[in-house]
This record gives sequence, structure tokens and C-alpha cells, in this order.
Amino acid sequence: MTTKSSVTRRTLLKSAGAAALAAPLYSKSALASSGEVNILMWSDYLPPAFIEGFEAKTGIKVNYTGIGSNEEIINKMKATKGQGFDIVSPTNNRSLQWGPLELLKPFDMNKVNIDAVNPAMAKIGTSAWNFEGAGVHWLPHIWGTEGVAYRTDKWLPEGDAPSYGDIWAEENAGKTMGRAHSMMLGAGLYMEAAGEMDEGSVWAAYGDEDTMREVWGQITDWCMARKNRIKLIWNDADSQKNGLLNEGVVVGQTWDGPPLALKAAGEPVHYQAPVEGAMAWVDGMSMPVGAKNEEQVYAFIDYAFGQEAAGKAIDSHGYNSPVLGADTYSGDVYKKNFAEAYPGDSLANLNPWPAEAPWYAEVRTEFVNKFKSA
Repeated sequence: MTTKSSVTRRTLLKSAGAAALAAPLYSKSALASSGEVNILMWSDYLPPAFIEGFEAKTGIKVNYTGIGSNEEIINKMKATKGQGFDIVSPTNNRSLQWGPLELLKPFDMNKVNIDAVNPAMAKIGTSAWNFEGAGVHWLPHIWGTEGVAYRTDKWLPEGDAPSYGDIWAEENAGKTMGRAHSMMLGAGLYMEAAGEMDEGSVWAAYGDEDTMREVWGQITDWCMARKNRIKLIWNDADSQKNGLLNEGVVVGQTWDGPPLALKAAGEPVHYQAPVEGAMAWVDGMSMPVGAKNEEQVYAFIDYAFGQEAAGKAIDSHGYNSPVLGADTYSGDVYKKNFAEAYPGDSLANLNPWPAEAPWYAEVRTEFVNKFKSA
């Protein structure tokens, strides 16, 4: 049994030739040319050059608050009742958590050049994030994966690709890292591949709480028995980079951006989709109900959906852009790193993060806390 997400492996990365979504007439006439915009976004998504370019073009000041998890975004918005920020950046699979909170308002799609982005990713907003039929509450901004990074001067996988199991292997004890909840999910995928858990169990756990508790109980017991092999539990991009460069980590389960940024800078670091399949996500842009600078928001979206700005940004942060043609403005290093991170059929074997119901996130936290406190 597997749960079906609204975006499949293939539709997530469907080519630009796919039929585009019907979109209202796009107009720049109302876009702002002064003021400020307050953004709550992942800590490495807006490189200084991107912000400087936007401010120079529009005259709008960016107030950027970096975060490291979806929980930070949700908790901050719940605490302030949706006030204090104009743009927040939830991940595509969190729609079931955001909908009932009623903390976001829909975009005026007449002011959004939605045809500039991959139609399969744009469709996420019109399907999963169209709350109560009120309209699109989410736009795609950056996509990437979570897989395996390693120090090429200190460790190499046995085969053509690494495995999530390498994070927990006895040979790497004391030299690995991961983010608790996704590292545990990766362990589950490895357990399935190794025959230590029924195939499809990890995805079936998203379907109902009883199944989830049974599956995650097995995963947690397995991980707790190997917890002493984990050196570092990271929580943001900087801690991933620091682990690989300064903390003695030789292999870790990470996002693609941080290790690829290190690789682009000449460090002996490689990132690759594991044999079990990398986890794929799309982080978006949403507008809280308390947003005060709406026209500045649309100006920011317009700039972010520009090919040149998006292409130059991915050279810096190492993630990928949904903007069609953005890669033509990226450098050869990005293109080379992308090809080496996803060789062979890696892109066809991506695992999109399934949508998480509120109960799933709450129960998972119980098991994560049990593991972390062991």
C-alpha cells in the first residue's frame, strides 16, 4: 500500500512542454516601486545579490528573516495570527496543515506571471492550496531534494550511488548527520530495501494514525539502537555545511543545496540521490492574512519569476528553480553538479514528500522526541 500525493514523481518534474494551466491576464500596472516587504523564508534562499538586484530595480527594501523548518513558519504565524510578514515560504506538502488555520489569503492571479513557471509545479497551488475554493494560496519558488552528501576525500559509497543506510552504518559511526524526522524516514526506506520492513510501509503510514504508529514504532526502535552512530543532528543549511567542513562528518542525509554550494566553491563534497530515491519538495510563497504590503509582494514575485534573477540565484544557493529557462542563466558549474547529483534514472525515481495531515505531524513529533531523548 502506498498513499497517493497530489503530485507524482513524474508530474513534479514534467517538462515545459506540458500543457500550461489557464491563467488570467497578467498585468504589471499595479506593481509597487517603493516601500518594503517583510519575508519569512528559508535561511539560504535569498542570496545577497538577489536582494540587491531586487532593491535596485524596484526601490523596495527587503526585510528578510531566515528560518530552518516548516514548524517555525507555522508556529510563528499561529502565534501572531498571521501578522508581521508579507511573504512566508511553506513546503508544498504542508497544505493539509495550513488550510484549517485560515492564516493565508489568496493571490490575485491577474498580478502573477504564472506562465513563467513549470506548469506541473504551478498546478500544486491550484489543487492542493486552493482552500475552500477561494483561490491560489501558494506559488512555487524553489525546488530541491533530500539525499546523501559526503566528503569525497574521506568516504565513497560502495556502488554507483550512496544509500540512506550509510548514515546508520557501523563503519561510519560517529561521522554522520541528518535532520531527525527525515533521517528517520530515510532509515525506513532503507529498512524496506533491506527487507527489514514490508515494502510500502513508509508511504502507507501517511494514510491513517494506527498504521503510522505501527510503522514509526519500528523505525524508531531501529534508529534508537543505532543512535550512537550519529554525530550531528542538523536544523538548517548552515549546520549542514558546518558539519561537512568543520565537525568531522563524512556522510550525511542533507538537502541538495548546501553540499552543492560547497562543491561549487571547490570543497571536496558531493551530493547524490541515493539508491532508495531522493525526497523531492517544492518550497513556495504564500501571503499571510496580515500582509500589509501587498503590491510589494507582487513586485517581489515578478522579480523572482524572472529567468535571469532566478538563474543567478541557483548558482549561489545550489537548489533549483521552477522558472522556465532559469537554468540558461546559470553557470556551467550548476549544470555539471545537477547532472552528477541525479545520474541515470535518479529524476524518474524521486519520492515527492506526501501531504502531511495535522495528526501525522503531531504523532511523528512524539517518535522524533523519543529518538532524540534516547
